[in-house]
Amino acid sequence: MVKQILALYDFDGTITTDDSLIKFIRYAVGDIKTLWGMLLLSPMMITYKLKFIPNYKAKQLMLSYFFKGMNDQQFQKVAMEYSLKHIDTILRPKAMEKITWHKEQGHTIVVVSASIQCWLKPWCDRNDLDLIATKIEMKDDIVTGKLLTKNCYGIEKANRIKEAYNLSDYDYIYAYGDSQGDREMLKLADENFYKPFRDN
Repeated sequence: MVKQILALYDFDGTITTDDSLIKFIRYAVGDIKTLWGMLLLSPMMITYKLKFIPNYKAKQLMLSYFFKGMNDQQFQKVAMEYSLKHIDTILRPKAMEKITWHKEQGHTIVVVSASIQCWLKPWCDRNDLDLIATKIEMKDDIVTGKLLTKNCYGIEKANRIKEAYNLSDYDYIYAYGDSQGDREMLKLADENFYKPFRDN
């Protein structure tokens, strides 16, 4: 009987060398607007770093500043372009080698990320990876800047994994992460790895 194996991967910082949110903002609006926005948002970022506001609130404020009011079609187009043209430039080679190994073993591989689904899904689809991520809200085909789902971070990562997969169906679970937001996901695994691909 073939064993069912699940491999859970955080994205930003684990598979990549950089934060895809900031990279996406730079790609979508350019360096000057990104820099100016970050300066204006710096009091909020300091408040977040001091843990006075939660992760999801900081993300919503950032998304709202840069993208609120953008047409859905335009947002999806730039997200797909970024996903297929630029994510490959921030990948950790050893992370991709391990993903290839899991594929060769026939394992189910899932990217579980707090980043926004629209700029991760094209890349995940191209690499035959499942995806669980945060979704951004659209109303009347316009970006609101709010989150449509709970931010896929911390306990929400574990909750979303359990919603999507019956973990008892799997004989063994691997998990890879690099931050406090991955802690609950790592606990689901038989074998977990914290900051495993940092030497490249």
